[in-house]
Amino acid sequence: MKMDYLVLGTSNMDASIAFYDALFAQDEFAQVFATERMTFWQGKDFTFAVAIPFNEEPATNGNGTMVGFTFDASEKVEQHYHKALELGGTCEGQPNQRGPRFSAYVRDLDKNKIVFSSNVQAATGSTQ
Repeated sequence: MKMDYLVLGTSNMDASIAFYDALFAQDEFAQVFATERMTFWQGKDFTFAVAIPFNEEPATNGNGTMVGFTFDASEKVEQHYHKALELGGTCEGQPNQRGPRFSAYVRDLDKNKIVFSSNVQAATGSTQ
């Protein structure tokens, strides 16, 4: 079994689209479909989407809920972390080696928690 897709709620679709389009611009993730309520990005093995909640109530982030994106290099973790902050996201944990993974944590514009990580250890002199 493998995960097929993940959907995060948003209260501002236009802002979420701008955030994730810019965040995924350097990756294989591409926006593939959009409606007034949902926007989808597709990668090789995974689909990610943001959606206005079906019940039309404000989107909320789950306490303890987190989405993870993995990369083949620690430099990509750092690039995505800094890009997310540049786009208005907030820091939840600077890029650093954490056990066997190099990772960084941010919250998007709707306060959804995201982790960027790599199994490849960072080179000396990386952001701590």
